Amino acid sequence: MKFLIKALVFVLVTSLLASCQRDVYLFTSFREPANEGLRYLYSKDAYHWEEVPGVFLKPTLGTQKIMRDPSMLRDKKGVYHLVWTIAWKGDSGIGYARSKDLIHWEDEKIIPVMEHEPSTVNVWAPELFYDEQEDRYVIIWASTIPHRFPKGAEAEDNNQRMYYTTTKDFNNFTPTKLFADPGFSIIDAVIVKKDRDGYVLVLKDNTRPNRNLKVAFADNALGPFEQVSTPFSDYLTEGPSVVKVGGQWLIYFDSYGSKSYEAVATTDFKHFEKVNEKIVVPEGHKHGTIFKASKKDLKRLLKGKD
Repeated sequence: MKFLIKALVFVLVTSLLASCQRDVYLFTSFREPANEGLRYLYSKDAYHWEEVPGVFLKPTLGTQKIMRDPSMLRDKKGVYHLVWTIAWKGDSGIGYARSKDLIHWEDEKIIPVMEHEPSTVNVWAPELFYDEQEDRYVIIWASTIPHRFPKGAEAEDNNQRMYYTTTKDFNNFTPTKLFADPGFSIIDAVIVKKDRDGYVLVLKDNTRPNRNLKVAFADNALGPFEQVSTPFSDYLTEGPSVVKVGGQWLIYFDSYGSKSYEAVATTDFKHFEKVNEKIVVPEGHKHGTIFKASKKDLKRLLKGKD
């Protein structure tokens, strides 16, 4: 009997400790006009979000010194890696920094991903993805190289395509290559590992008649992504952020046409259900990425920068 009681106590304590250590959801954020820096939202359920007060990395890189579209992930060692847009136009790289606690940052630098293409107009919305099969990080972003691709009604300096580089250490990077050319202007793409062998690209069709969100599919993290879907969001939507919650995926996005933040839920990336009435997102939040952080790190964030 004593052994049974001890075993039950052990299970209970272990369960409580595991509960205390459970990760929480963080959402990287910024506010227009994007000159303040990195902000966070946090959530226990990925539906109801609260703001973490303060700015945790001020933009100092590039000619315009802005921070837009912050994308972050946590590696196996618990280190957080961040990339972001440093300029609307003119600069040929993206911002990078890393942190062990989400507050203190190091190795802040510009990754010059498009310096080999001197006519590049912009380098927008970099997204980080960890490729488990190859044990490497993939960075994708949107750039315009005028007169490189056929275009629709959009201007020549807004005819975007997606490019990529890979790295294992954020010091050495593979040469930049074309990542996605679906035959139309594309920005704000996010790679999602759907299942063991399948990948999804959530993307913005940036052509003038559309400017909405779609998905495409591939068997490899680097594509080719094909079977582009019909839109699952309304006109004038962008900045998708994807998170898996239980057996379904939530896709948050910025509905800049209606000046609101919205979300859809899906289990297969073919059928989408609006869940706007189920979410709470603080006013002023602009799109980043959703990732997991430890409760310890969140507690430190809520205490401030000291």
